[in-house]
Amino acid sequence: MKTMLLKKKLFASVLGLSLLLGIGLTSASSVAQAQWQDRDWQREQIRRQREWEREQRRRQRENDRYGRRGDDWRYGGSFDLRQTALNAGYNEGIKEGRKDRDRNDRFDYRDEEDYRNANTDYQSRFGNRELYRQYFRQGFVNGYTDGYRGY
Repeated sequence: MKTMLLKKKLFASVLGLSLLLGIGLTSASSVAQAQWQDRDWQREQIRRQREWEREQRRRQRENDRYGRRGDDWRYGGSFDLRQTALNAGYNEGIKEGRKDRDRNDRFDYRDEEDYRNANTDYQSRFGNRELYRQYFRQGFVNGYTDGYRGY
């Protein structure tokens, strides 16, 4: 009888210890896995940051080389010309993009009459009409894309 009780206690102890040991090993493994995933995430963030910094340095060199102050100075022209053309182009583009999306037309801003003409809100006091058209078309593409995607 005593040996039976002793066997039961010994079996229960071995079972309890193996259970604790199994839980310990499993949790240590998951912690190691989480640390590994965290290291991969950190490496990816560092890589993205370096890539972004390289792109910023490249843009700065390009702007310095050509005497620009930023992307909106790419073609030149007065502030009024740029802002009016970009805003008018964006507003017309978003309207046309929404229309095409609602009609289930394909994504193609080049077939739009406003894009081809590119003279909405143009006034002779702005100066160069071709420069206005370049900015208008740039704004139109951005607006059309946003309108077509539902923004």
